[in-house]
Amino acid sequence: MTHTFPVRVYYEDTDMAGIVYHANYLKFIERARSDWVKVQGLDQNAMREEGIVFVVRRIECDYLLPAKYDDALEVRTTVKAMTGVRLVMTQEVLRGEEVVFRAEVTAVCATLDGHPARLPAELRKRVH
Repeated sequence: MTHTFPVRVYYEDTDMAGIVYHANYLKFIERARSDWVKVQGLDQNAMREEGIVFVVRRIECDYLLPAKYDDALEVRTTVKAMTGVRLVMTQEVLRGEEVVFRAEVTAVCATLDGHPARLPAELRKRVH
């Protein structure tokens, strides 16, 4: 299952050359992952109240083409792999059918004091 999330490039997202500043792609894909979690039926506020949060452990990314002010982009998120404690997702940012950015993100759950925790059972059931 691929989740899609629209993003419009605003002036504040660009650098002096008028293209999307590299760190802002990480914001775009974070928003898309947060939306994906919500679509899966998880309430991250409730999770935090129970002492569990999602954390990014690793991101590997490729900047393929420049995106510019006012571009209509779409973030596509796909689960690549999941274990009891790790979720690996592929995220692509597209302008039309052109992939401008691609990332592989590894996320895990942790307790509020930073210890590893299992992914929520609801999520493991839905994704597998």
